[in-house]
Amino acid sequence: MIIQWLGQSAFKLQDKDLTIAIDPHDKTGLKMPKFQADLLLITHEHEDHNNIKAIKGNPFIIKGPGEYEVKNVFVYGLKGFHDNKSGAERGRITAYVLEYNGLKIAHLSDLGQDNLTERQLEYLESVDVLMIPVGGTYTINGTGAVKIISQIQPRIVIPMHYKIPGLKVKLEPVDKFLKEFGVSQPEKMDKLKISKKDLPQEETKIIILNKV
Repeated sequence: MIIQWLGQSAFKLQDKDLTIAIDPHDKTGLKMPKFQADLLLITHEHEDHNNIKAIKGNPFIIKGPGEYEVKNVFVYGLKGFHDNKSGAERGRITAYVLEYNGLKIAHLSDLGQDNLTERQLEYLESVDVLMIPVGGTYTINGTGAVKIISQIQPRIVIPMHYKIPGLKVKLEPVDKFLKEFGVSQPEKMDKLKISKKDLPQEETKIIILNKV
């Protein structure tokens, strides 16, 4: 599996048989790459997450909670909140867990909760690769992300939804999260190529992906 970060909460996951798009953005100041996908996951209906027109082809689109199977990918959509007030301020989000080719991958959307619910943890605990917002303002910040990571205990963490050059949205930089987590020199790369055998065994590894 090859994982690429497209800015904000947008990702492209790809192997030889399948391409998955998550949360394509619009009107952020960032350029959203256009590509063809088999499966498109939308976590909520904010314009920096739901630019369906950027995805070409005829993807199977998932926009909410539930259990799905698409081309041998098991997808679990989990109810969550954009803030910690039961969605009263900014609404609900859907976090996704994907099981495919022996990997368990989670995308937490614009999670704003201080803690995960027992129901969420049933699916999220011990995922292999976790994509988590760290930029604050509209989501949890670095401190909140560290707390959520301690609940999930993933093998690999990919921070997302933080300040980068060109982004119009006012978010915190990833450095604050890294300091909270205690990592001074995280591994940085353009794309993550991962399989089950490549997963770290002893500790959680932070990987910073450069925006495509």
